[in-house]
Amino acid sequence: MSNIKIIPLGGVRENGKNLYVLESGDDIFVLDCGLMYPEDELFGIDAVIPDFSYLEDNRDKIAGVFLTHGHEDAIGALPYFLDTFNVPVFGSELTIALAKLFVGQSNLTTSFDDYHVIDEHTEIDFNGTTVKFFRTTHTIPDSMGIAVHTEEGNIVYTGNFKFDQSSQDMYSTDLSQIADLGKEGVLALLSDSGDAESQTENVSEKKVQEEVLDIFQDTSSRIIVAAVASNILRIQQVLNAAHSSGRKVFITGKNLEAILKTAMDLDKLTLPDENLIVPISKIDKYDDDQILILETGSAGEPIKTLNRMATDNHDQVNIKEGDLVFIATSPSTAMEVMVAETENLIYRAGGTVIKLSGRLKASGHATPNDLQLMINLLKPTYFIPIQGEYRMLAAHADLANETGIPYQNIFILSNGDVVSYAKNKMTQSGQVSADNTLIDGIGIGDIGNIVLRDRRLLSEDGIFVAVVTIDRKKQRIVSDPHIVTRGFVFVKESQDLINESTDIVKNIVKKNLKHNDFDWGSIKQDIREGLNNHLFKKTKRRPIILPVIMEVNQNRRFTR
Repeated sequence: MSNIKIIPLGGVRENGKNLYVLESGDDIFVLDCGLMYPEDELFGIDAVIPDFSYLEDNRDKIAGVFLTHGHEDAIGALPYFLDTFNVPVFGSELTIALAKLFVGQSNLTTSFDDYHVIDEHTEIDFNGTTVKFFRTTHTIPDSMGIAVHTEEGNIVYTGNFKFDQSSQDMYSTDLSQIADLGKEGVLALLSDSGDAESQTENVSEKKVQEEVLDIFQDTSSRIIVAAVASNILRIQQVLNAAHSSGRKVFITGKNLEAILKTAMDLDKLTLPDENLIVPISKIDKYDDDQILILETGSAGEPIKTLNRMATDNHDQVNIKEGDLVFIATSPSTAMEVMVAETENLIYRAGGTVIKLSGRLKASGHATPNDLQLMINLLKPTYFIPIQGEYRMLAAHADLANETGIPYQNIFILSNGDVVSYAKNKMTQSGQVSADNTLIDGIGIGDIGNIVLRDRRLLSEDGIFVAVVTIDRKKQRIVSDPHIVTRGFVFVKESQDLINESTDIVKNIVKKNLKHNDFDWGSIKQDIREGLNNHLFKKTKRRPIILPVIMEVNQNRRFTR
């Protein structure tokens, strides 16, 4: 009997950052390696990736990384992972191409080249444990689910998926493969919960294509489309509708988005007409009803660019009277405020807005009926909802229970929770380290709670700097305190407050200079406390207070 453990290091009780550890015997299988874009409270943070410390402690057991699809929530942390680990990476043709692109753009590792392209017919044996793949439907081609066959049965990880009976070719689900896995026996199912709460089922992508074409044909002005580049299905629909409505496509930016170019090179994204895309430098040669401007990027980038277009701050295209802005992406919850603000700016600039999400339910995640269909096809003994906030996991757990899985066989986990299978029973058996690792510029994990607290305080109440020069030997202040504030008060209208603060600093410094046991740490702490109490009393604000002490001694100057 093999020892089996399932450990989410990311992806549960949150949106994104998917990384699931499956241990079978002496091997560890890493399922996806994604990142998460930060919420507003993570000031200045570029991305959040999983904590790899558990894998570092067990690096000799890692058999490989197995990827389900090419979105950032599945492959975005791979560059950071491969900077630490040298293990093979498996994925479909497009997924591997995008993984290479992400790793190459990161400049973190240049020598790694142990990539392996798989398809739905691939079976890989690792010391008696077999990894297989099955086709799923998502908003990007070549999306796969993963089945790890152990002595105790299959462990199935769906990745992001939905069912769409109208999907074809690169987007179609292999239902027979999924049903066959169910017949073999599924010990545990890890299933996407991103849309488990939905009260509305997804419409087919065929219906979405018709809706996009109708919008384009009913519009006589310029159309500006905002879409996430990795949603290749939506980009394909936009290109198809542009061609059918007699429009040329102008892509903003200096170069074609790298993700789209990669998809085109592999024929995963096709142009209905080789002359469809026109350099934006030639846009003035076309009438408004012949123009479609496509703005792509990752996460909230297209929305941020629309914001610049609406305020005449874009260096290529700005929104003018009559423009239709078509938001083809479904922004995350963290972006909702920015979307609302951007809509307002677009209308002020003379444009109008249509959001696809406001007309049709067209998520890339399975809705309740699809989720229950997946469960009924696979018939798992144990069920683990993943990929979503807690309320989504709980809703998915209820859906699983409705199909007949008892609640004692359903595990709603936190990142780092360990689920083990032993003696014919699966139980929650412990926890491992699974903190967030924050990416800020070139820094990886070097931003902690103290730095984030300071950034939050700076954003709320600003900074208050007090600079004073002393001669410690003569026990006197050489230069009166100089006060500098940023983001705290408007100095010209708060001169009395500044003067009072200057007096407080002078009195504290004079008092400390008279002590025989003069201490730099003590004088700075006294200044902080004195100013903090005074400023809060006067303003009810608590800025970050930074005392700077300059010492003059024998014609030499020191900063403390």
